[in-house]
Order: sequence, then C-alpha cells, then structure tokens
Amino acid sequence: MAVANSLGQPLSGLAGIGSKTAEHFAKLRIYNLSDLLLHLPSRYEDRTRIIPINQLSPGNSALIVGAIDFIDVLPRGRKSLICQIKDDTGTIHLRFFHFTARQYNALKPGTTLICYGEVRYGYNGLEMLHPDYKIATEHQPITPESSLTAIYPLVQGLHQNVVRKAIKTALTLANKPPQNLQEWLPESVLQTLALPDFRSALNTLHLPQPATTLDYLTNDDSPARRRLALEELLAHHLSVKTAKLYARSWQAPKLLDNSPDLAKFVSALPFSLTTAQSRVIGEIIADCQRQHPMMRLVQGDVGSGKTVVAAYAAILAVTSGYQVAIMAPTELLAEQHYRNFCTWLTPLATEVALLTGHVKGKARSGLLQQLADGDLHILIGTHALFQDDVHFNRLGLVIIDEQHRFGVHQRLALRAKGQHNNLRPHQLIMTATPIPRTLAMLRYSDLDISSIDELPPGRKPITTSVIASERRQEVIGRIAAWVGKMRQAYWVCTLIEESDVLQCEAAEKTAAYLTQALPDIRIGLLHGRMKNADKEATMLAFKNNAIDLLVATTVIEVGVDIPNASLMIIENPERLGLSQLHQLRGRVGRGADESYCLLLYQAPLSDTARQRLGILRESQDGFLIAEKDLQLRGPGEVMGVRQTGQINFKVADLVKHADLLDNIPAIADQLVAEAPEAITPLIKRWLGHTTDYSEV
Repeated sequence: MAVANSLGQPLSGLAGIGSKTAEHFAKLRIYNLSDLLLHLPSRYEDRTRIIPINQLSPGNSALIVGAIDFIDVLPRGRKSLICQIKDDTGTIHLRFFHFTARQYNALKPGTTLICYGEVRYGYNGLEMLHPDYKIATEHQPITPESSLTAIYPLVQGLHQNVVRKAIKTALTLANKPPQNLQEWLPESVLQTLALPDFRSALNTLHLPQPATTLDYLTNDDSPARRRLALEELLAHHLSVKTAKLYARSWQAPKLLDNSPDLAKFVSALPFSLTTAQSRVIGEIIADCQRQHPMMRLVQGDVGSGKTVVAAYAAILAVTSGYQVAIMAPTELLAEQHYRNFCTWLTPLATEVALLTGHVKGKARSGLLQQLADGDLHILIGTHALFQDDVHFNRLGLVIIDEQHRFGVHQRLALRAKGQHNNLRPHQLIMTATPIPRTLAMLRYSDLDISSIDELPPGRKPITTSVIASERRQEVIGRIAAWVGKMRQAYWVCTLIEESDVLQCEAAEKTAAYLTQALPDIRIGLLHGRMKNADKEATMLAFKNNAIDLLVATTVIEVGVDIPNASLMIIENPERLGLSQLHQLRGRVGRGADESYCLLLYQAPLSDTARQRLGILRESQDGFLIAEKDLQLRGPGEVMGVRQTGQINFKVADLVKHADLLDNIPAIADQLVAEAPEAITPLIKRWLGHTTDYSEV
C-alpha cells in the first residue's frame, strides 16, 4: 500500500481484515483508514497496575496475576468452567460459560495468568466472569500495560482486539512521512483556543501516554476531544458554506413588488400584519429581486402567522409571471393551506388548486394540463407535487412547510422541476419548530433565516397543567363541564411506537371509551389512516361546532385551526419531545377564550420526562423550548432527521461543545481567505462518506 494514499484506502487493504470484517466496520460507518482513526474509544480500562487479590472489591474491574490452583467443569445448572487462581494474598475464581477443550487443556494447575475483568460475588466468594487473560511463558513474562487500554464502540461480529489492531496499524501508517495526518487548522487558531494539533489529539486518545489520566481521556472538555470536535464542526459548517457559494452561481427569476395586487391582498385581510410579519416580508422581497435564488427559512412560533407571509410571497411570484408550488407534509395541512389561500386570494384573479394522492382520473389530468399550460398559478399539495407527470410551465417559487418532515430527495425533486436555462426557482421554507441557535449556525447556515418572533395581538397564554393518569376520571368530568359552556376540546392519543396502525387503534379505543363515559357529548375521531373525505368531513364538523370533543392522533400537530377549541388533553406526553408537545399545544389558544392544556402522564416519570413536562408548564416561548429540547434529546431527535440526512457526529456533541460553535464562522472565513486549498480535504476527512444535503 502506498503510504501517501493510505488514509483513503479501503479497510480491506489492512492485514487481517477480509470482506466480512469490512462489512462489520461499515455498520459503524467506517470504510477507510481515515474513518477508522476518527472512531474514538467510548471508554478506557486501567490495566497499568496489578491489584493484590485481597484488595479486590465487587463491582470494580481490575488487573490481577495468579497461579492456577485447580480447574474443574461444573455440570450442574448451566455448564461452566471454573478456574481458581491465587497470589500471595488470596484466591479468586474465574468462570467461563463459553469454553473449548483447547482452552480447558491450556489452563493447567501451576500455570500463571494475568487477568482483567469485573469482580463480582459468585457461589464461593469473589469471581470474574469471562475475564480477558494471558498465559505467562518464558518468552512472554507477566507485565501490565504501559498505558490505559482503549475500549471502542462495536457491532455484533466485531471484536475489541480486531478494532485495536486495525487502529494501531492505521496510526503507524499515518504517522509515517509523508504527513497523512495533515494539520488543516491555522496555528493561530490552535494557539488562541489552547488546543493540540490534529496528530497529537488522535494519538493521545487512541494510544494514551502512561501519565495520561482516565479523567482527561473521557472528559468532553479535554483539549484532545475539543480539538477534534472543533474540526468536525468546522467541516460541517464548511460543507454548507460551500453549497451556499455554489447556489450563488445559479440565476433566478426576478420577482417585482410593484403590482397593485399586493396592496389589495394586504388590505383585504381580516387582520393587520404584525411588525415581525412585515419585516420578514421585506426580507423576502429583497431576496427575490436579486439575481440568485432565494434560500430563506422562515421560523416562527405556533400561531405567529407564517402562512400569510407565504401567501404574500406567492402573490409576489404570480404577479411577476411565475407559478408557485406549496408542499405540505400532510393532506390535512395541505387542505388547510388551500382553504386559507382561496379565502385570502378571492379579491385577486389567481387560480389556486389542491393536488393530493386522492385527486385522480379526469380531475387530475385536467388539473395537470392547466398547470403545464400555465393557466394554474398556485399548486398546493403533499408529496404528490413531485411525481413525474407533474409539469410546471414556469415555476418561480417553491414554498415548503415543515421542511424537516420531507425526505431530502423529495425536496430536490420538486426544485428540479423549476430548473431551466440555468434558472432555479426561489425557495421559501417554513417551520413552526424554531431551530436552536447551534443547529441554525451549523446545519442551516446555507439558508438566510427570518424569525417571526411576535404573536398576533389578542393571543392569550395557555395554562398548562401536568396531571397523573390516576386522575383520568376527574379530567373526563372536566370535559363535560367544558362542553357545557359551549366550548370544544381535543383528546390527543400518543404511542411510543412509530406505527400509524397502532396509533389509530389507540385513538379508536379511546374514542369508544369516552363515548361511553360521556354519552351526552358529541365525539369525533381523526387519524392518519382515515379516508381523505372522512377526515375532511370530521374537521369540517369540528370547525362548525357539530363535534364537541375530537379524539385524534398527533396528525393534528400542525395546521389545524379551530378558535373555539380551547381545551386539550394529551395522553402519555412523556413519550413526546418538547417541541412536538409545544406544537400540539398550539392547536388551542387561537380564540378569545382562556385556553388550557392538560398533560395526562403515566407514573413513574423519568428525570428527563419530568424536566420536559416542567419546562412546558413554565414556558410558552417556542425558541426557548427548542433550545431545551436540543439539550435534553440531541439534534437528531429535535429535527426529525431520520428523513433528512442525519447529522451523524463522530466526536462533536452540539450540547457539550456548543461554545466552540461561536468560533466556527470566523475560522471558516479565515480558511476561505488564507488557505482555500484546505477546505476540500478537511470536509472529505469528516464527511467523505455522507451525502451532503446542505443545498436543500
């Protein structure tokens, strides 16, 4: 193997790693030597000191040396091999449930062993279960390790010794000239932050020196870990920054704000725009008058009025001669947008249509023909918008609601429909899940971010209570009193399993139970597996006050707007994240009445769940809640990343290393200005085997 290219070489190039072992490594996202070196130990074992047997204590792991006293196979119960060893201070048993005849024959009385394992109480005093051991010989005398022993994360079929050997080989290759562990960060940065160079950090963590302490190696704040975390965060930021620069090379249609229809739209609204909405609209107008595509994320708390802002942007495109695609994650939300747009755009000669999977036959073909001819201005829908037979005549703006719920390929497919003659449509992304500052800096720095940080006037705070499920009957009684005041309520069913079927079953059973318990209350049912027409009929009945209590799954999380529904009961809220609970709660508090949210939890609560529910009870600030959610659950859970190309960090932790993020933009700018040649290899080192979706 050529050393110069060693770190990019596949693992199969290492001695002792065949195709099967390489497959096991791939499950850990380790494909080449560079990936291998960035696979850090999860913990360390201290095999540097031999502990006398009489000083051992149960629950602790230790290195011991002793001579075999006797060996026996116990047939009773689960068959096991017992080996008693002794030193000058005492005896201990070694127990093996999995053993071979060869092993049995090698462990002869009088043989000296060096063993490492966890001490526990056994049948006859202290024992070690399946310890690591070596047999001392003339040629291999007993010696402790000179430094702490690294323990690596594994998958089934992969063993510690295989990983350790592979990493030692990779380090040996990398430490040879020419420099494979290239330092890409400026010396001034390392000095300012008091961090070691890349090579030293890796060697310290994989092969710690004898004087290195356990506390140093496992501490996320240790200079070695912080050094690697900084570079990983920088690589992610640079990949997004590079994509943003690339996006600047595309041209976009110029959207003008001189149409009288824009003023007519605003004046016809039954409410006044807030200062925050007006500010964000101004930012969108400025973007759409530039030569490159707008890529703007509008984040706003539940009920802050993002949809009106999107409608203004849509009219801006239509009055400039372009079509608009609006994609929502659920049919329920798409239908809600369709109704709102039809109402708001009535004074204007704008053609709006709804396309979901349920639009079929002649209705569908006629709609698609209108779209292709350019007679249809705004098309609202779900994932049906990016199917192959959907052709826009002149797509100028793509609006995506709750973008993190869509797969990346879906978003790319929709945008590709507007690409022609080196033109790309503008993109406006909306989310009611405010993005924590750290995530915004790192994963969304390719987007310009607008925040609608002001609620419309008259919105009253929602009183949130945390109630044990033992008081369920009391809560049911409260519903009867509530409906007696001519008000409506939600009962939300949650399940920990991500299964539509199970969630729907839970909702159906709850609806049946509540119907029995509240015979005078009109109860409706809404879940994701209902037919489209049935869902629409149920929502219309609820909106028209023909249903008093709506039992639903989390399908109502976004988009449902019923001002008279001002009581919500959420069952098993401990199963949901903070941001999702806040979204659900936002379905109430939309009218003039006082609103309430009851969190009906199942005891006992974990510490994290107790913290989550406490935060929700105390705060209604979606931005604060998003930050707390990130701290409690991490970035993957907060953003729903299973669909979006998860930020899979090897070393960095967005919570523990959040302070490093403040340095990242300046370091990135310094590299762009002083060492642009470092950017590609640095990104490749950390993201070489992930698809970069930052552009969407």
